[in-house]
Amino acid sequence: MLPPALRRTAALVVTGCAAVTASLALAFAGQARPDGLDAAVDTHVRSGLGQYPEQLHLLAELGDLVPVTVLTAALILACLAVRRRRGAALACLAVPGAVALTEFVLKPLVGRTIHGAYLCFPSGHATASFALATTCAVLLARPARRRLPGAVRLLLVLSAAVVAAAVATAMVALGHHYFTDAVAGTAVGLGMVLLTALLIDWAAGSPRAGSPLQRASDSPVITASHVSIRSWGPVGR
Repeated sequence: MLPPALRRTAALVVTGCAAVTASLALAFAGQARPDGLDAAVDTHVRSGLGQYPEQLHLLAELGDLVPVTVLTAALILACLAVRRRRGAALACLAVPGAVALTEFVLKPLVGRTIHGAYLCFPSGHATASFALATTCAVLLARPARRRLPGAVRLLLVLSAAVVAAAVATAMVALGHHYFTDAVAGTAVGLGMVLLTALLIDWAAGSPRAGSPLQRASDSPVITASHVSIRSWGPVGR
């Protein structure tokens, strides 16, 4: 999945994402109000973008369950069409895994709320959109067909990142999340995809010691140069 030169960097990014998510979760556990950073950023975002409610709702809908499911399925089918089974496994495992981690583990565990009753940490929309964007980036890092120029691949990755950031920003502008909810969702989506890619690479590179073919290939080959013939003298006297 990942080029060997990028695997160490990916592991560091995963560690950083886990640290950011854990730190923010500890800071905001059980709270129902923004802190100073959230208040400043949220006010600035809402005052600047609040005059575009229709566009904000359209952006936010990109992170809903149905669009995310459709886009994930499209990635899986595209990978299978070009025989990239690892890529299909990445999209199948990482995106739903990131969303499930946010919705069913972190939100109930942290218990941060907005508007009195809605669990909001981390942002599920930010998690899903950045998980999709990161999956696209990993797949484009080693494309199945080398005909796609590097500049085009970079443009596609940047476009996916911009859309993901726009979705997360829209959720803050609409008042559905605090700024730090979006930051944590970004970390979960990014980290989960990179962790899954690293695990797939590790599993693909692990030796299969139990395979009969492997055992046969490990067995020494006896050639004529290894056989010594000893004469016992005349025979048949």
